[in-house]
Amino acid sequence: MKKFFEKVEWLLGLGGITKDIVLLSISFVSVVLSLVFTYASVELPVDIAWVSIVLCGLPIVLEAIIGLVTRFDIKADVLVSIAIIASICIGEIFAAGEVAFIMQLGGLLEELTAKKARAGIERLVRLTPQTARRLQSDGSEEIIPAEEVTQGDILRVFPGETIPVDGVIVKGQTSVNQAVMTGESLPVDKAAGDDVSSGTVNQYGSFDMRATKVGEDSSIQRMIKLVQTADAGKAKIVRLADRWATWVVVIALVAAVVTWIVTGEIIRAVTILVVFCPCALVLATPTAIMATIGNVTKHGFLVREGDALERLAKVKVIAFDKTGTLTYGTPEVIAVKSVEPEYTDADVYALAAAAEQFSEHPLGKAVVRCYRGRVKDADGFEMLAGQGVRVRCEGETISAGNLLMLADMGVEVPDRINMETAEYVEKGCTVIYVIREKDLAGYVILSDTVREESAGMIEALLRLGVSPVLLTGDNKRAASSIAQKLQISEVKAECLPEDKLDAIAEIESGGRPVCMLGDGINDAPALKRSTVGIAMGGVGSDIAMDAADIVLVDDEVKELPHLLAISKRMMLTIKINLTFSMALNFVAIILSMLGILNPVIGALVHNAGSVLVVVNSALLLGWKKKTI
Repeated sequence: MKKFFEKVEWLLGLGGITKDIVLLSISFVSVVLSLVFTYASVELPVDIAWVSIVLCGLPIVLEAIIGLVTRFDIKADVLVSIAIIASICIGEIFAAGEVAFIMQLGGLLEELTAKKARAGIERLVRLTPQTARRLQSDGSEEIIPAEEVTQGDILRVFPGETIPVDGVIVKGQTSVNQAVMTGESLPVDKAAGDDVSSGTVNQYGSFDMRATKVGEDSSIQRMIKLVQTADAGKAKIVRLADRWATWVVVIALVAAVVTWIVTGEIIRAVTILVVFCPCALVLATPTAIMATIGNVTKHGFLVREGDALERLAKVKVIAFDKTGTLTYGTPEVIAVKSVEPEYTDADVYALAAAAEQFSEHPLGKAVVRCYRGRVKDADGFEMLAGQGVRVRCEGETISAGNLLMLADMGVEVPDRINMETAEYVEKGCTVIYVIREKDLAGYVILSDTVREESAGMIEALLRLGVSPVLLTGDNKRAASSIAQKLQISEVKAECLPEDKLDAIAEIESGGRPVCMLGDGINDAPALKRSTVGIAMGGVGSDIAMDAADIVLVDDEVKELPHLLAISKRMMLTIKINLTFSMALNFVAIILSMLGILNPVIGALVHNAGSVLVVVNSALLLGWKKKTI
């Protein structure tokens, strides 16, 4: 007896899905044994199907009663409860137990595909700087909590630190990684008079700034609010069985009562209630969703929201972030040009790599990473904040930087070179000029590169009738260049997080459900607000993934058309399941009215219908999109 109570205590200690699975397993065994003992004519003091009734049926009955009494909420559970109670009243214990088990099985499948708790807000909050370095009137520094910064305070930010509040630089030059707010792939040079945002990272070079927006008004705090409220307008899918429950309950009760009055046989009425139980109807949606989740998992997608695939099937527009989504998100050297006959392109590249080998700037690191030769030895490294770098190499001074550095050195750029580089700049590229002593040797072009599979993916989406839209924080030139390469006609550039949110809302207000594909923290509000949010798992931030419904684990965007195609196929399967289950129910009702079916046979019939629904859904596991 002690061991029995220990087992009970263990069972009660289980939580959530684990407990449901254990209870369902016990109930399944009890129903099977009840059926076996019945046909083997084995008599027991109590029908073992009572185990299923207590474990699975009692919670259904209690929930139905509470819903009716407190909210007059008529759901599918009401009809199930009536069928269970009626079956018990006429002694059909197996039928009651079998119905209870099937309904709880459907509930478990829905629970397995339900929404998961998210930790994205907590992670975003942790990005908020906790302290700030405030300058006193005597020039000394004071470390204070970030929330105590007031408008007008002068703050100092060192390299590698996160900017605590929004403000304006009053002294110093630096380069700021603004990916958190804008998603820009390249850092942005900043100098006195330029605005900086909280949550962005100072790459190198200390600077002093005047606080302009603090507390709840700062950029990072506005981002948190956006993520917290963004999904308020997202449609919620209601289980179809519950949506039709009122009509199903009324029809079933009327049919049962009329049959009882006309035939005088209560067993026929109870059989109607049993076969009218929406078991197959309950299983139709979750089984198809789970099979589809299994399919897309093999294609690199992690579905975090159970009803996301249902919403995805209705999508008419896919909004893409640019950096890290359609592009790789890292700068690459795409061209090296010499401007004088005495230097070859290879010479210019070698000088650039030598100059940048000690640089901490992402662009400098990209030059060295992309250079395939042996980097020349150099010393005397000097960083020119906001301009470039300088070294001594083979007895000569080598400089690499931007136009500000050239102007400071008094180096003139020929008009033909300005025209050449202007074409690259128009496409969103960055130019690094290479100077040997006082002579312009050439220039290096860097750019974020388009993923090889992006063009084919966009073309496949267009064939599916889905329109692509580009939403990016990058400048208009870079955005237009990428859009032109990929044949995307609708582009919105220089978008802050709230701009992306507004763009999504605007498109959806026109009756076009939107799927958002992004990778950065700045995409999190739009991912959460859109009909379906898909985050890039390989390069994406944890916060973007927490805000999304689906995560593309390996960043293979070429699989996106398959995801959309199978979501539409899944909805077709669900409709077939529903049509079949309803047709089977009505046929079974007619047979029950005629007395051909009894409660036990009726329970087995609609159980067979449930099995067929599951088998049809299982076909989605191996479904593949046909190539055109």
